[in-house]
This record gives sequence, structure tokens and C-alpha cells, in this order.
Amino acid sequence: MSIFKDKILLITGGTGSFGNAVLRRFLDSDIKEIRIFSRDEKKQDDMRHALQNPKVKFYIGNVRSKESIDVAMRGVDYVFAAAALKQVPSCEFFPMEATLTNVIGTNNVLLSAIEHKVKNVVVLSTDKAAYPINAMGISKALMEKVAIAKGRELGDDADTTICCTRYGNVMASRGSVIPLWVDQMMAGNPITITDPNMTRFMMTLDDAVDLVIYAFTHGKNGDLFVQKAPAATLSTLAEALKQIYSKVNAKYGETEVKVIGTRHGEKLYETLVTREEMAKAIDMGNYYRIPCDNRDLNYDKFFTEGNKDVSTIEDYHSHNTTRLDVEGMKEQLMRLRFIQEDLGLIEKTKSKEIRSE
Repeated sequence: MSIFKDKILLITGGTGSFGNAVLRRFLDSDIKEIRIFSRDEKKQDDMRHALQNPKVKFYIGNVRSKESIDVAMRGVDYVFAAAALKQVPSCEFFPMEATLTNVIGTNNVLLSAIEHKVKNVVVLSTDKAAYPINAMGISKALMEKVAIAKGRELGDDADTTICCTRYGNVMASRGSVIPLWVDQMMAGNPITITDPNMTRFMMTLDDAVDLVIYAFTHGKNGDLFVQKAPAATLSTLAEALKQIYSKVNAKYGETEVKVIGTRHGEKLYETLVTREEMAKAIDMGNYYRIPCDNRDLNYDKFFTEGNKDVSTIEDYHSHNTTRLDVEGMKEQLMRLRFIQEDLGLIEKTKSKEIRSE
């Protein structure tokens, strides 16, 4: 018997890549009901027709409106808070929109969950929240602070437990560079790379779901969980894709790689855990658990004392984690369903135009 037996799970932003991955994992389980909450009625309609499953219930609403969340939250046991604006360029041009959804929207979800005595809430964050330099990362960093502060306020004996997960690049999620590059190859165009030496963590959506479930089952109020993950340079990723798709057509292996320069708001590498967080991180094997600072403002160290250990500790980032070579990157890519479909290894379940997980 699982902890989800006969329980009701609400996923905000549930029509996105993460929501679809959760559905794949849970639909055949003993869970009672999964509620999909989002503002996109077209994606909900597509999902409804594709699934035809009475376990899945759909709620139209927006996390910016607490009233619409309250409707979906009634009777819920667990919440995965995945609703977000997460495209770096769009958030850069519309930072208030990112703030309204990622910060205020998440706060609305937490307030509603607490009021309805939800047992557990896991808030999904990103490596761009660590040392953020763009509006998306800044809004996600503040979102983490809101969730951690709420967890700290509730304490360990509360009805509701709130914790966060932070993960790196999720391969082939919507907006990912991997489907874009495959489309470029198949259209006979060059692969466009911003910086060949740029590194990114490489995780699958299944890894992301594993991390959230781990946080869900091990988290205490205010915890932040990070999954250790390998990384690769963009040049390694591009070469791995070319070699894989040369099996579909030899010409794809000869695809030109065009360097276009770093986009607005992009980093050379991504940090998953800052050195300040590493100073208090607990190594859980495949994961780091970073407990919240449970002191209040009435402590001397906030004003007069520092922590000498911090200056001797290094961040955990995509330049110093396990580095994948081309063969290792190919192994990671072969875990992706759409690539298995393109190679004819499994039956195609989506339109050929859809190359996201």
C-alpha cells in the first residue's frame, strides 16, 4: 500500500510537462483522484480526450486568483505546485507577470492549502533560483523564500508540511533546447548554440518526479531538496544528438552547428546549491536536503558574527558536477520517449510535430 492510496492529489500547472509525467506515474496506482488545475482550457481539453480516465478531474483557474484555487483545493490531501512562468526571455521582458504567477500565485496556493489542511505541499523550483541573474530566476528565488518562510512559520507539528524541490534542466520539457535542435536538424537547418562551453544539468522528467516524491515522503517544513545530477556542455549535447539521429538519416550526423552567442539573461553554468546552502546541506545519497534556518531575527549571528566555513565551501554547479561525455550524453538522451519514438523503438503516442515529453 502506498502513501497515495485513496488520496486526492492536486497539481497546479498540471497541463505542463511535469503534470503529464506525474499522470504517467500515478494513473495506474491506487491513488483516488488527480486534479489538474491550470488556466489553459485547450491543453486541458486535449488531455481529457487523450486520457479518458475518471480518476483525473479538471479545474480551470489561475494561481493568481486564490478564489479559483480554493474551489480546486477542497478535500485535497497533497499538492504539487508546478504552475509557473519559466521561459527566461518572456520573464525578462515581463517581470511583473513572472512575479504575479511565480511569487504571488505560489503564495496563494500555500495559503489555500493551509486553510484546507492539506497534508503536504511540494513547490517546484529551478537551478536558476540560485544566484539568479534573470527575472525568471529572481521570481523563483523569491518563490522559494515564500515557501520556506511559510514552512518555518508552521513548524514541525503543523497539519500542513511545505517543502521545495530545485532541479536543473529537464531534458525535452516544453521549451527545452533538445526538441528545438531535433526540429532544426530534421528541417535541414543548422543547430543554433549560444555558447558551446555552456554547461547544464541533465535530468529527465522521471528524475524530476522522483525528486518531488522523495521530498514529499522525507520533507519537513521549510526543507529544500536537490537531486544530484550529471551535466554536459552544449557542444557535447549537440554532438550526441547528431550521432543518435544519424541512425534515422545519415545526413543528420553532418548537421552544421552555428554559434549565435549568449542570450539575454543566460549563465555560463547553473548552480543547484549555493555554498551558503552547502554549509548546512545534509547529504542523503542521491539528494541534498537543505533544512531551513529556524532562528528568528533575535540572534546575534545575524548582526555580529559570520560563518567562516562558508568561504571554504564550493557551490554545487554544472561545471563541477559529474561531466558527461558524448557516449554518456547519448545514454541520457535515449531515456527520452520522443527520441525512442523517432528511432522506431517504441510506438509513437503523439503527433510527429510534438517533440516534448
